[in-house]
Amino acid sequence: MLLTPNTRAALFMTLSMAAFLVNDMLTKLASQSVSMGQVMLVRGLFASAMILWLAWRNTPRESWRGLGQPMVLLRTGADVLATVTYLVALANAPLVSVASLFQALPLAVTMGAAIVFREPVGWRRWSAIAVGFTGVLIILRPGFGAFSVWSALVLATVFSCTVRDLATRAIPANVPSLQISALTAVSVMLTGGMLVAPFGGWQPMQPQVLAILVGAAVFVMIGYQTLTLAMRTGDLSASAPFRYSALVWAALFGYLVFGEVPDWPTAAGALLIIGSGIFTIYRERKRKDAANVVAESTARTGARGL
Repeated sequence: MLLTPNTRAALFMTLSMAAFLVNDMLTKLASQSVSMGQVMLVRGLFASAMILWLAWRNTPRESWRGLGQPMVLLRTGADVLATVTYLVALANAPLVSVASLFQALPLAVTMGAAIVFREPVGWRRWSAIAVGFTGVLIILRPGFGAFSVWSALVLATVFSCTVRDLATRAIPANVPSLQISALTAVSVMLTGGMLVAPFGGWQPMQPQVLAILVGAAVFVMIGYQTLTLAMRTGDLSASAPFRYSALVWAALFGYLVFGEVPDWPTAAGALLIIGSGIFTIYRERKRKDAANVVAESTARTGARGL
């Protein structure tokens, strides 16, 4: 085989981030013509249809009852809130600025796991988290006129996604991921329907706008599928750093499509976030490697004792 599993996982992760950013780009384009509630509703119709079909074909019928569990509902609510805040920010702020702030999510999840699940986080990773959030402050520049309601919405997205990811870890393994995703997709679609009137009502939709939203739904599905492949093909620690390729795609699409050029504080802050995130992933891998060595040594000692 020409490519190792970890190399293929890294490629899948990079492709996944590209697909998600194409979705963001298409969604931002559509939001220039119709309201965000309408975007969520129409895009959600196609995304829900695709994922419901996959879930119905590939998961046990009896496991659908598990979707009523509290952690599933909490995860769904957090994901819906994250979608609303992210899309509203995306429609009103530069693509690269939104993507830069959103890169703080892995750091926020690490901090949340340490607080909620009491996962061991040493001083090195706490230091990396502090450096990463320093990068967030550099991008926001509070007190210097750069902070806006759109920045606050991206931070709300990061918080909501953190709650979503922590809730996901508490969901029993017998609830299929496809069914959870289907519930989320339908919930986002219904929320979009409820937001059509508050966001300006239904507006005439040109065929090209409809095509853009169908394309966005397709790229969302590609993003989730390649993300799943990345996480199942190789070591998670090998593919996780390539999540940060999202910032490269955001800068590229933002410049080519919208003419956006990030200022130096945004670029510097993003580099701090990325660097601290990669270091956090590296330290997590070292910790797990050390734990595995101890476990193997204990197993060998126990076997000799027998």
